[in-house]
Amino acid sequence: MKNICRAILLLSCLSATVCAQEQAPKLLREAAHCLAAKEQDWLGLRSSTATVLSLGYLDDTKSYPGEEVLYVVDYTGHGRTEGLVFTIFLTRQDRRRIFDIQNNAKVVRSKEGIEGVDFVEPPLGGTGTQEDLVAAIKRIERQPRFELRVKDLLRPSDLTQCESYADRK
Repeated sequence: MKNICRAILLLSCLSATVCAQEQAPKLLREAAHCLAAKEQDWLGLRSSTATVLSLGYLDDTKSYPGEEVLYVVDYTGHGRTEGLVFTIFLTRQDRRRIFDIQNNAKVVRSKEGIEGVDFVEPPLGGTGTQEDLVAAIKRIERQPRFELRVKDLLRPSDLTQCESYADRK
């Protein structure tokens, strides 16, 4: 009887864990779609065999008064040791949300750099931009990561418009 109770308890714990896993918020899914589907291949998916991405994000409405900024980190290393970080400005036009990718960088955790973050490929904008990105990364690290399937990110979205500074070159 004890073994049956243990088995039931174990199964209920496992099912609670599965149910407790958070799905990626819509805002993150839409931003990741723009990073995956743009011609610039921001996430390097064309040369990758990745089927799942590990992402973290921060929705910031305070750093730039009157602006909504989304910081997204695509973790490419184990334990959040390296990744790609993006700054995306959000606006609305009618029912459509516009994701404007304004900056990107490749980072690694290191004793060098700013607060343990070293920029392998630095962002545009210099030290001030790097400090903003490090602050966002630090906040993102305290939040859950979300796993998104690459094939789901490549589907077009009628309510999402993707833009970037690279489009204007």
